[in-house]
Amino acid sequence: DSGRRRRFTDEAKLAIVAESFNGRRQVTATAQRHGITRWQLNAWRRAAREGRLVRRSANDFVPALVVGDPVVAITPPAATVAVPPSIMGHGRMEVVSTNGRRVIVGQDVDVDVLLRLMRGLETLR
Repeated sequence: DSGRRRRFTDEAKLAIVAESFNGRRQVTATAQRHGITRWQLNAWRRAAREGRLVRRSANDFVPALVVGDPVVAITPPAATVAVPPSIMGHGRMEVVSTNGRRVIVGQDVDVDVLLRLMRGLETLR
């Protein structure tokens, strides 16, 4: 042991956490195999359970604000923004996701793009 701290990526931590669920009494054995302590592995398991340890991929969605014609405005769910009738008129519509995120789009919006955007917004907390 060099005494240096080892750093694990979130992906590596998640793989180790998943391995620790492969049977009874696997926490100690898994921790020993990877050169970490039981308490460290339990902390990673807790972080994964609470959603603080997540796998990142190239397909993850990120919040976006698109400006142009049509205008897409995204507001956080806690915000209460009054939409003026002038914005909602002229073929524009407002779509609200189940988690409260709002998107305002024009009548010529690409439906496939809107569906992908709404699916991405649904995954946000």
